[in-house]
Amino acid sequence: MNDAIVAVVCQLIDDSTAKRAGGDFREPTHSDIEFLVNKFGLAALDPKQQGQQVGKAKRVRAILHETMVGDEEAGARLVHSLLIKVRACGGFRKGSDNYVGDEAIANAKSAFDSEGFWLAEDGTFGAKVLDGLKGPEMTAALRLYALRAQRGSEDAALLMGTGKDLMEATAAHVLTTIAGRYPESANFKALLGMAFTSLGLAVPEQDAEPGEPPAKELERGLFTAACGANKLRNKGGTGHGRPWTVNVGAAEAKAAIEVAGAVSAYLLDKLQARAR
Repeated sequence: MNDAIVAVVCQLIDDSTAKRAGGDFREPTHSDIEFLVNKFGLAALDPKQQGQQVGKAKRVRAILHETMVGDEEAGARLVHSLLIKVRACGGFRKGSDNYVGDEAIANAKSAFDSEGFWLAEDGTFGAKVLDGLKGPEMTAALRLYALRAQRGSEDAALLMGTGKDLMEATAAHVLTTIAGRYPESANFKALLGMAFTSLGLAVPEQDAEPGEPPAKELERGLFTAACGANKLRNKGGTGHGRPWTVNVGAAEAKAAIEVAGAVSAYLLDKLQARAR
């Protein structure tokens, strides 16, 4: 979730221009929006339910901006449901009374693409699948997931369409880029260790040397944190559902997601620096 996503979602539901020109209201209605807002427990953030007279775009903008600092996951679920509702109302179908317009759709496609999602002309959407991507395209896609994970986005920790942990996918990409392949049978710790050493990064098994750069201790800490975060993963997962074991609390899950993002971003930065 970012300002660009908020802006394009508001464009998709904004019918103020049509109303000023004497046209009709466009669905989804305020009632539709209220149902979804309440479904995700966001009524307290809704200016209309707090007595303010606001249009649909201003209403949704206020709610989503609040979720960006308070509950980004709930905000993401609201965006998901609003897109489904707009599509169901004919918002992506030319000729429909509820068609949102070419420009609004183009803007939405661009904004979602920059966040690692695809949005089709007919309003269907989803996370970009990493299978089949290689080289710079894979690096760019992984970086988007890493940035989202650093913000605590749970779906970025377990890559949709691949069933791979973000750190695992990043480590495999590092090794493939450097050596042309990676050992598919290696466990997480071994795979990550090979990625670290291939980039010249320190791992805990390597003792500190006199006068070594302070960053080496940071690298050992990142490796340890990555292995700890991975142990919280639900090993029975396949890329869908809750990616954490049943005894993992919300605070631990959020920390593990952010660790995955930080470690993955660090590996990608080092890989990029190596290529220069």
